[in-house]
Amino acid sequence: MGTLIGLVLVMLYLAGGWKFWNGFERTSYAQSRFILTILWPVMITNKTYRQNFARALKG
Repeated sequence: MGTLIGLVLVMLYLAGGWKFWNGFERTSYAQSRFILTILWPVMITNKTYRQNFARALKG
């Protein structure tokens, strides 16, 4: 059961990163796309990042 939960969490992490990567040009960021994509689960606590993340996902 734990392996299944871990697999689901990894899939959600990858799916969120993929969507952000593909929609990055819709954000107001000039920083590294790679760094912001890798750190999206941590950065999502920041209000500005959440707004840009939502913009990136709308595509």
